[in-house]
Amino acid sequence: MAKKNSAFMKPVEVSDELGEVIGPGPMPRTEVIKKLWVYIKKNKCQDQNNKRNIIPDAKLAKVFGTKSPVDMFQMTKKVSKHLK
Repeated sequence: MAKKNSAFMKPVEVSDELGEVIGPGPMPRTEVIKKLWVYIKKNKCQDQNNKRNIIPDAKLAKVFGTKSPVDMFQMTKKVSKHLK
C-alpha cells in the first residue's frame, strides 16, 4: 500500500516577510522550519544562555511580530500566520 503524504509535506505559499528570511515558496512546512533554523543559526539569533529562546533581528521581527525574544515552541505558531 502506498504511503500518503502528510499535510506537512504539502507545499504552502510563504508571505513576503517570511520569504525575505527563507526564500520564496512554495515549499513544505517542514522545509520552512528547517530553513528558518538555518537562518537563526547563521545569523546568531539564538540566545547563548538559553538556546530555546530566539532573539529576532530586523527580518525575524517582521515575521514574529515582536522584537522580544521568542521561545522556539512559540516560533511555529508565529510562523504559521505567514503560510497560505
